[in-house]
Amino acid sequence: MASEGATIAIVEPGEDRSASIEAALRRREHGAALTLCARQHGAAIGRLCMALVGSQADAEDLTQETLLAAHDAFDSWRGEGSIRAWLFGIARRKCARHLESRTAGRAKLELLRDDAAALDPADAASERQLAARARKALAEIRPSEREALILRYAGGLSFREVAAACGIDEAAARKRVSRAHARLRAALDAETEDKNEPQASNAPEGKNETNGRSDQ
Repeated sequence: MASEGATIAIVEPGEDRSASIEAALRRREHGAALTLCARQHGAAIGRLCMALVGSQADAEDLTQETLLAAHDAFDSWRGEGSIRAWLFGIARRKCARHLESRTAGRAKLELLRDDAAALDPADAASERQLAARARKALAEIRPSEREALILRYAGGLSFREVAAACGIDEAAARKRVSRAHARLRAALDAETEDKNEPQASNAPEGKNETNGRSDQ
């Protein structure tokens, strides 16, 4: 099991390998289709769940729940859009319900893989600081926009697939990703500016630091 704090690798949108799954579904071989879904898309579903819920253990459970829900819903799949987008839509809804049921009111977004062992201490510290900034900035983005951004870049979906997974049209998906990108950049820039502001002196005004007497 990967340790918590794992980096979610960005996956470039690519060709969906769904022909074999679709063929199994047409033959009503649901067990074979489920095996193929797990083999071809299980890891990507897991990365998406990890990005959305922030816990490796929860992500693994939600991946299994997604695949089981997909198996139960195979009869309802009509071939509209890609299998991958359909699976990611199920995963997104599972994660949303999971987050709603949490007692801690705010979800963590763990995006860093524990690769610190391969880094020297200074680089590892820098990576952790960057991760913390990214998590904080992502947490401030609207959930619908954050989901679209994660589906696009962590999930590797095309805009059409993001639209299918979110139940919106492609133009709206593009707008959500664009807005999320802009908000994320603004949040990171604002935090950088805050850190660069000079710190006010802690010494009381008008006090002599040497003897503690007020200046005459």
